[in-house]
Amino acid sequence: MNETERELQILQDNYQEENIVTLEWQEHIRRRPGMYIGKLGDGSSYDDGIYVLLKEVLDNSIDEFMMGFGKTIEITIENHDVTVRDHGRGVPLGKVKDVCSRMNTGAKYDSKAFKKSVGLNGVGIKAVNALSSDFYMESSRDGLSKTVHFRQGIEVNESETVPSANSNGTKVGFTPDEQIFGEYHYRDEHIEPLLKNYVFLNTGLTIVFNGKKFSSKNGLEDLLNENLTSEQLYPIIHLFGEDIEVAITHTTQYGEEYYSFVNGQHTTQGGTHLTAFREATARVIKEFYNRNFEYSDIRNGMVAAISIKVEEPVFESQTKTKLGSKEMAPNGISVNKYINDFLKKELDNYLHKNPDTVEILQKIILDSEKERKAIAGVTKLARERAKKANLHNKKLRDCRIHYNDAKGDDRERSCIFITEGDSASGSITKSRDPNLQAVFSLRGKPLNSFGLTKKIVYENEEFNLLQAALNIEENMDGLRYNKVIIATDADTDGMHIRLLLLTFFLQFFPDLIKKGHVYILQTPLFRVRNKKKTLYCYTEEERLNAIEELSPNPEITRFKGLGEISPDEFRNFIGEDIRLDRVTMRKEDLLKELLEFYMGKNTPERQNFIIDNLVVEDEEVA
Repeated sequence: MNETERELQILQDNYQEENIVTLEWQEHIRRRPGMYIGKLGDGSSYDDGIYVLLKEVLDNSIDEFMMGFGKTIEITIENHDVTVRDHGRGVPLGKVKDVCSRMNTGAKYDSKAFKKSVGLNGVGIKAVNALSSDFYMESSRDGLSKTVHFRQGIEVNESETVPSANSNGTKVGFTPDEQIFGEYHYRDEHIEPLLKNYVFLNTGLTIVFNGKKFSSKNGLEDLLNENLTSEQLYPIIHLFGEDIEVAITHTTQYGEEYYSFVNGQHTTQGGTHLTAFREATARVIKEFYNRNFEYSDIRNGMVAAISIKVEEPVFESQTKTKLGSKEMAPNGISVNKYINDFLKKELDNYLHKNPDTVEILQKIILDSEKERKAIAGVTKLARERAKKANLHNKKLRDCRIHYNDAKGDDRERSCIFITEGDSASGSITKSRDPNLQAVFSLRGKPLNSFGLTKKIVYENEEFNLLQAALNIEENMDGLRYNKVIIATDADTDGMHIRLLLLTFFLQFFPDLIKKGHVYILQTPLFRVRNKKKTLYCYTEEERLNAIEELSPNPEITRFKGLGEISPDEFRNFIGEDIRLDRVTMRKEDLLKELLEFYMGKNTPERQNFIIDNLVVEDEEVA
């Protein structure tokens, strides 16, 4: 028997009846959590799995509110323990156990009890149960109550139905399992925006989170006001229909910014409704002015939100971040036609009734057109240059898997490191994962783009090549890397380069930051080791703890820059244990004022701030 025949025989032997395994529902979820909740994470990112678990429970309570039951939802999170209590109808008592533990059990299949719901697959709450070390559901209904308790998806106790003084509703408690999620922490800065979106989309709903109340009177108008970080140029256009709500304005920022929702679910990756909305909004405005405006000029600077209610929606994944439905209801009107008809009537009516907005909007479009035409020649040359560079871009060492790939389990993990100088990029290039990690090398300090027009993006070769590498010239849809990581030294020059890059992104591609794609790489300041163990320290406190742990006489090395860290060592800092700080923007960080302060002229205020915040580092490490 030759080698090939031997291998075939082994494969044959390994494919017998005993090799066919049927997993219990909870085992399958625990083995393949990504199928149900996307990525795991430790709570440091807004889309980590522990927040998806919270959303799955909340969605059920929101569905009750949408059906007209329960105006308040109470959430308590203490350390790892989460409790959600709504005041809806309560789960029918005879089905409490099934709702928690029988796959594809739910009330939302025939659209009778829940006409326009978020959760349709009967999977969400089961995933929460299976991925929790402790889980219970208590349903109170018409003076009676029942509780069922699980650990890791396995039933521990089911109570009898007992009389109860509780008001109607459902209470769910769970603790995400550390065996699945590792060390994790719930963070208020990721929970509160989630809760705000729920109340913006459901006027009349109050959510109480650890005693703090969230509610909204003006729906999507409140949502835009909450998220605007640039100057608003005219009052928000706020329009309602039976199953649709939109809010539109323009700001001084470049590009387009959208918030889209389906049945209260934040569709962060858009879908059929957002595509239709972008197209229809531009078309209606163009037809109103009866001018041959380009759609890109109409939408430049636009910040808008759309929320629609779809019967039996189809999402492209269990995490429900992108709508796939082409129709508003089974065999009903198309999503595209519904949105187009609504805007054709309501937006056109609004423009006819509000001449002040019409005047401002026309000036915005004409200014955008003027700037586009002014840089048309530069743009064409820059694109040709970028196209040639892409064939052999010395600055870019690309990876194989990209964020804009149509399919691929790992596309969410794709990232690009922006480094200063050849030594740092050399170390990262040698130690990176070529499948998922790309490297873009800067020549030195990039240009200070503060106060400059978009023309500079095309005139400056480095900026133009970076834009081409990220593939974000037209919009964010083509973004090639999920994480754009600024990897500079932790010294004064490194900090300055960070600021210059952030200025570039904030001015010309603010959505890149707002959508959570920009990060700062943390690199260790010290290495502390003895003959048995090596520890990398990112803070002075970590250094002192390491010295104590490895005493009596550990060797201490201070890293002055990325270039002096060997590729073998660098592998430890950009692998599974990579430490990243996500760059965020809040409403209070008004873009113009922020950039003026940091990147403008050396005003006395700025000088005093820098002096007051200088950190003098001690060169001694022992």
